[in-house]
Amino acid sequence: MLFPSSGPTLSAHRQRLASFEHAYAVAVQLREATGADQFVVRTGNPLQPYRVSRVCPRGGETILALVA
Repeated sequence: MLFPSSGPTLSAHRQRLASFEHAYAVAVQLREATGADQFVVRTGNPLQPYRVSRVCPRGGETILALVA
């Protein structure tokens, strides 16, 4: 799915929740809770620009951090 280049307007709360810093903090918490390595990846989706995963990213996603 393609998104307009200007992207959707996000509320301040959503911007904070969708930030890299928040995704990294979640990855650290998951690493501590599970003991499994966590990837923070860029998705290309303006509504969810970053996500945390235990597995390597799929096509079109870029690894930004590995919490090991």
